[in-house]
Amino acid sequence: MNDADELNKLADLHARGVLSDDEFAKAKARVLERSVGHAAPSYGNAPGPNVGAVNGLRRARVDRWIGGVCGGIARSTGLDAWVWRLIFTVLFLAFGSGILVYILLWIFVPEE
Repeated sequence: MNDADELNKLADLHARGVLSDDEFAKAKARVLERSVGHAAPSYGNAPGPNVGAVNGLRRARVDRWIGGVCGGIARSTGLDAWVWRLIFTVLFLAFGSGILVYILLWIFVPEE
């Protein structure tokens, strides 16, 4: 039985009154946790750990050469800014994509 069938079965049991609201929510969370590999987020709970990291990404004002992207990523990841500058340079020289990624981050990541 796949996850969709199991969720439909749980919904049917809940609709017939076999499962209470609390039991249905717990069973549904177990099915979703199994299918995704981690606890499914629910409304009212704290967001996952990656959401805070992405929302916390800001371009640096102090540690910047051009747009502050590498300084901001360095602050979020704990690596030095020169490491990120080196990564973007290698991506630019090897594949040409480093400059595109840098410009997109410069545009879409807000400043501190």
